[in-house]
Amino acid sequence: MEFLYKMLFYISGIIIVWAMIGYPISIKIIGKIFKNRILEKDYSHQPTVTVMVVAHNEEKVIVEKLKNITKLNYPKDKIEFLIASDNSTDNTNKYVREFITENHNIRMRLYEVKARKGKTNAQNEAHKTVTTDYLVMTDANSIMDKDSVKELMAAFTSDNIAYVSGRLSIVNQMSSDVSGAESSYWDSDLTIREIEGRIQTITAGNGAIYACRTKDYFDFDPILSHDSAMPTFFALQGRRAIANHDAIAYEKAGEVIEDEFGRKVRMNRIILKFILPDFRILNIFKYKWFSYFYIGHRTCRYLLWISHLTVFITNALLISESSIYFIAFIGQIIFYLLAMLRAFSKLDNKYITMIYYYCVTILAQWIGVYRIISGRAKPTWEKAESTR
Repeated sequence: MEFLYKMLFYISGIIIVWAMIGYPISIKIIGKIFKNRILEKDYSHQPTVTVMVVAHNEEKVIVEKLKNITKLNYPKDKIEFLIASDNSTDNTNKYVREFITENHNIRMRLYEVKARKGKTNAQNEAHKTVTTDYLVMTDANSIMDKDSVKELMAAFTSDNIAYVSGRLSIVNQMSSDVSGAESSYWDSDLTIREIEGRIQTITAGNGAIYACRTKDYFDFDPILSHDSAMPTFFALQGRRAIANHDAIAYEKAGEVIEDEFGRKVRMNRIILKFILPDFRILNIFKYKWFSYFYIGHRTCRYLLWISHLTVFITNALLISESSIYFIAFIGQIIFYLLAMLRAFSKLDNKYITMIYYYCVTILAQWIGVYRIISGRAKPTWEKAESTR
């Protein structure tokens, strides 16, 4: 049994270290090796585009969003706007109709989803009404840079590029330690995605701003999120999902831990499926860098919840074996105590806050797993008020 404990301890430890330290370092080294691979753009590529906004009870932000998208720097005869209201019960639909009436010269329409089944279902339904060449997706609480659509379209330089993700820029990183921690994590992840996209394909996008050809759109299961499902879907077809970080959307991160925790729990509603969504990913000879990217960037991160538990338990069982295991166990205890200290106090320390934020992320994975196993995972969620 001792050999089994050691094996589980080291395998789980390697997964944790690789996910959080090893892979980010390796991808930066790979990026320098392939520094000559750059993102190509063609600004003459200006096809017809539909900007789709999915909204559920977004009366607080929907008018500002409508004003924002109608000021995008893109040929007016080639752009239209589609608001997919996911069974909104507040004034969202009313405000959209009023805006359309007051701005009759703008090609905008409202699609009302009759039964609330979540964002992906609303996109699936509304997509069937789209006649333009391309779809740009954006969230109701995201403010798009005026050149964002032009930038997204410029990145579709070949038929092999099926998906382009923009950059989500967090605007309230200084508002609280929670939003600051999320901003730090997100900035690090964006660096990784930029390199992945340049070399071959990204492993995930973001819901605030992304685009695909209308003909390439696939009706995903409503429980899934385009953020994680679309890039993998296209990569397994041998096509590319890339990032153009000059296409920018601005958004607020959760300013209180309850909002950010809820968002992370929602993100993990499909965590078990996406540890390895398709065994073909393991075929490194066919999928090349994507296999390496996915296993390092996604699989290892999606295994953090079980890896931390396994490391803790096996370390406790091995503590008498040597001073190495004793020190490792004490280190873990201190790590979790620091997170608890931050949770129950207003201690203002950047590093302790990062530890706390990381532990909250792991706990959110556990809650996601529990909801999946208990059948409570669902495609709908309540918005985080501090992000509005």
